[in-house]
Amino acid sequence: MSSQDVSANSPGGDVPAPAPGHESSLSAEAASGQSPTGKTVSSQAEGDGKPLPPSRPKPGPIVLKLPRSPWRLALVIVAAAMGALVFAMLVVTAFDYTESTAFCSTCHVMSPEVTAHHSSPHARTECGTCHVGPGAVAAVQAKLANVRYLWVYPLHLYPKPIPSPIHSLRPVEVVCEQCHWPQKFYSDRLMTVASYAQDEANSLTRTEFMLRTGGGSAAAGLGRGIHWHIENPVYYIATDEKRQNIPWVQAEFNGVTTVYMATDSTLTPDQIAKAEKRKMDCVDCHNRATHLFRNPDTALNEAMANGTIAADLPYIKREGSRVLLQTYASEQEAAKAIAGIEDFYRANYPDVYAKRTADIKAAVATLQAIFNVTQFPFMNVTWQSHTNNIGHTNFPGCWRCHDGKHLSSDNQAIRLECNICHTIPQVAGPGKALPPITTSTGPEPASHKTTSWLSDHRYKFDATCATCHTVSNPGGSDNTSFCSNSACHGSQWKYIGLNAPKIRELSAPPQVPATGTPAAIPHPVSPTTNCLLCHAAGKVRPFPANHASFTVDMCTTCHKATLTEGVAGPTPTAQPGAPAAPTATRTVAIPSPTVGPATPTVAATPSPPATSAATSPTAAAAGGAPAIPHTLAGRDNCLQCHDPAGGIKPAPKDHIGRTNDTCQLCHKPK
Repeated sequence: MSSQDVSANSPGGDVPAPAPGHESSLSAEAASGQSPTGKTVSSQAEGDGKPLPPSRPKPGPIVLKLPRSPWRLALVIVAAAMGALVFAMLVVTAFDYTESTAFCSTCHVMSPEVTAHHSSPHARTECGTCHVGPGAVAAVQAKLANVRYLWVYPLHLYPKPIPSPIHSLRPVEVVCEQCHWPQKFYSDRLMTVASYAQDEANSLTRTEFMLRTGGGSAAAGLGRGIHWHIENPVYYIATDEKRQNIPWVQAEFNGVTTVYMATDSTLTPDQIAKAEKRKMDCVDCHNRATHLFRNPDTALNEAMANGTIAADLPYIKREGSRVLLQTYASEQEAAKAIAGIEDFYRANYPDVYAKRTADIKAAVATLQAIFNVTQFPFMNVTWQSHTNNIGHTNFPGCWRCHDGKHLSSDNQAIRLECNICHTIPQVAGPGKALPPITTSTGPEPASHKTTSWLSDHRYKFDATCATCHTVSNPGGSDNTSFCSNSACHGSQWKYIGLNAPKIRELSAPPQVPATGTPAAIPHPVSPTTNCLLCHAAGKVRPFPANHASFTVDMCTTCHKATLTEGVAGPTPTAQPGAPAAPTATRTVAIPSPTVGPATPTVAATPSPPATSAATSPTAAAAGGAPAIPHTLAGRDNCLQCHDPAGGIKPAPKDHIGRTNDTCQLCHKPK
């Protein structure tokens, strides 16, 4: 086949003529049926009768030609470097943004946590600072671990509320201690708490105490107070997800390791051996350091104390608490209920509403603001959704371990004593001045250092207490003395175990020998002393069953005080046969006590010669007068109990007019 034939069979019919000297080679290739590339060439494509396209030569390698000018080369390098730098900056900026509060705020699910964050001590700290921490490896791990939220949130697969605690948080040494120095010592801090009653006047009660944060290193003579736990290793076992039930605690102090078990624990030795033992750290107490949802009632008290809500609006505390402590299905429902407070004043206090509309509207606005930071209906979040381990008022907090019922093998308790963490609170009711805060003025007695002193002290109350404390109305709650503090005796502590059976067994009151002689009162008394606080049935040291009908004003008729809070003077002498009274070491200028109406004591009259029963009309009628079932020492005023006109155990009506000196004519001591 000639070159002309190939050209004629080519599509389009136009093929460039071969270069001179190549005609023979092309003709030979065509004659052999092969193309220049070595492939067989057919004049027509098989099957369709169309001619094949001409073969194309292979493309050569791409050669990057750099600018020959050095200035152009430098410009290319600089442009490439700047592009890489801008790209790196964009990546880092985007990465940092994903750890910021602004990024977390874009998800509505996080609205409760973000709202709490904005009013917390960490408001200027970005989320990733605590939840991711330093280091590139940790950052990458956090991003990979959170990829699942790309479908969890759009598909609404998240829990409501978001559960806590977060178990994936990094150790506090890596996160918290980047800013907070664990060995720092904190001085005592004055705390003032205002609380308003739900009466018409919103009566104010103020409480003050010194908070003993403490801390520091034992090597520097510190390591005490609340932050004692930082200096001394403590391990515990929690049996619930929120770490509220802690039956096992191990503490290391001064080189000694002690294990404490809750008296009601059901853990077996095998379970203890296998259980996770968590080392106590910052977040075991500061578990809501940033995302705290406060008790609305506390927020309301503070708003009234600082004047944001007028504290003299009638019943504003009651009405405010009523709307804030309810649970609502939506924000709209809550807003309607809070706005209804205006209707309350319009209907019940029209004059107040007319004159103080602005104050009432301001109160409603503040109540709405409190609701907005304490309750989030769409996420089922209230102030009770997440336990707060600081303190022991709304949640167990400190009393998860310091509850008086965690005992060691030798029956020593994890110390339960108020003034380890704060001073004894001082309380002032409406219109009263706060008493000075008392602090230790000398070494504590040995009894005060026992690990169960808070439970024991009610059984060891005696005359020596007045050496350091005012003691009128002991066990009361009228705040007339150190021993009648309403912060202690007037509060119902829900989470404390003072009355746990094991503690009561260890702190059982001492038994008084049954001598038949009325026991002397071993502690000071005053005009406000209420004996029934401790001696009524079921109390600390209950009176005998046959005293059930006695009243407080009768106690000192038989039981004589060994020390009174009053003008300094001689201590009353105990009656013959009564236990010796301890010597008074302190007197306070309070009027001498008269517990109930004073009754003159009649001296014991020697028994007259025995008289025949036949000569006694009473004995003859009764078949013999009953014997006196007790000794006469201190009980020689018969009419105090047996007055026919209205005594505790009155004599027959025909005894009216008889005097004490005639009783023993018929009734003889056993």
